[in-house]
Amino acid sequence: MLLSWLQEPDTLNPLYSSMTFAGYTYQHLLAGAWSYDRDLNPAPVLVSEIPSIENGGISEDGTTFTLKLKEGLTWSDGAPLTSADFLFTYEMIMAEGNAVASRDPYSRMTTVEAPDATTFVFSFDEPYVPWLSLWGTVLPQHVLAPVFEADGSIDFAEFNRAPSVASGPYVFETWEVGSFMRFQANPNYVLGQPNIDTVVVTFVPDDVAYVAGLVNGDADIGTFVAFSDVPALEEAGLTVEILPSGYNEAWFLNHSPERAHPAMQDVRVRRAVAMAFDRDAFNTDLNFGATYTPSSYWENTPYANPDIEPYPFDPAAAAALLDEAGWVDSNGDGTRDKDGVELVLRFVTNTRGIRVDLQAIAQQQLGEIGIGVELRNFPSDQFFAGYADGGPISIGDYDIAELSTTPGGFPDPDTVRFLCSEIPSDENPVGVNDTFYCNEEVDALFAAQATELDYDARIAIFHEIDALLYEDVVWVGIWHDADVWIHNPRISGANLNAVDPWWDIHNWDIVDG
Repeated sequence: MLLSWLQEPDTLNPLYSSMTFAGYTYQHLLAGAWSYDRDLNPAPVLVSEIPSIENGGISEDGTTFTLKLKEGLTWSDGAPLTSADFLFTYEMIMAEGNAVASRDPYSRMTTVEAPDATTFVFSFDEPYVPWLSLWGTVLPQHVLAPVFEADGSIDFAEFNRAPSVASGPYVFETWEVGSFMRFQANPNYVLGQPNIDTVVVTFVPDDVAYVAGLVNGDADIGTFVAFSDVPALEEAGLTVEILPSGYNEAWFLNHSPERAHPAMQDVRVRRAVAMAFDRDAFNTDLNFGATYTPSSYWENTPYANPDIEPYPFDPAAAAALLDEAGWVDSNGDGTRDKDGVELVLRFVTNTRGIRVDLQAIAQQQLGEIGIGVELRNFPSDQFFAGYADGGPISIGDYDIAELSTTPGGFPDPDTVRFLCSEIPSDENPVGVNDTFYCNEEVDALFAAQATELDYDARIAIFHEIDALLYEDVVWVGIWHDADVWIHNPRISGANLNAVDPWWDIHNWDIVDG
């Protein structure tokens, strides 16, 4: 079976990446405690049952969780997979020598224990509601512990680029950088050896070539195509599914006093930036009206504040806000300035075609009200790189960054992206708050929702968070980015979802050989 990605993964170790295509790839290799089925319900994988208060897996006060692993679990090399691997994964997340993407929420745990080979227990001081977002992957202690003991870190472990063992449906075979990866079926996979023996993942970073490859049958599975490409794919006889994923394409605005343009410290300027670009027209024209402008980071879920509307396209009002903030064109060069500083913003994204097209339109429209825009594009592995690797958004080398994101535990709404404690720095290189936004009221609300067991009350807290992010203009929705997945009808049983697309891949087959 041939898969095709627009972006080449930056690593195959889940501790070091928040890149979507990396996640789609290492899910082949590393099983989690549970996955999500077609309807986004949790389904046991390494555990024998989903913990609940009724079965004793969750304490009555919602603070302690007990995972019962299935008997006889093994890695692909035959080594036992036990609770010790869960404990080791926790230790690697928390080890100071590892520059992982984030330590939250594992850093909130008060006890983590493996009392026997099939029992794993962890607890918090307070109820932790988004617990289903935990233990999505588990690392092999028998492979990585010797590396950590020798080097004090697994940052540069060979496993990160060439995993020698797997617990998922497939085992890594080779990675030809810039070209492809190949995987072979894992005979020891807990849910059963896959029917399809080989999976090859190719990397096609050019949007036009990517779609042409799907149309021509060069790949069986693909995703993240533009909505405008859907008609051509359907005409080619391919199955196209639009699946909820929690993703929204958006502008993230840099709030850092040290790293951002000084104008970005003024909420009036940030609001003017949002109001100067006609997002509705873009979605009508370039997205063929197949999607719409979102108002919330939690768009199309109960957690989105229903009273919030997208910032309107109103260049006259945007210009008035800039005037009010003191940014005027004092030297007649067409670009506003203040105190000798020109209002020229750095707009960064990767090389995805539709984003490049949007940049050009935004540059023109923002320029019409005197905002200069410097366009910068990066290969995806560089664009999405973490602070320690000098990724442009992670280090704050931007003013507007465009990307598509989802709450990390979707369908749970919890995210650490806007927490003060997640702002990256030399002292905290694992932080993922690359907007550098810090609001103690928002922090307190995120802490409150994580312990709120009442469903309706938790929704109400998220509505408060949403309103504050909107008021502070932290996030500007561009289009609601439900995943477009394409698969060739020759793949039988392709029962995809946008969270764990391979949740039942062991049951898939190829009907024409």
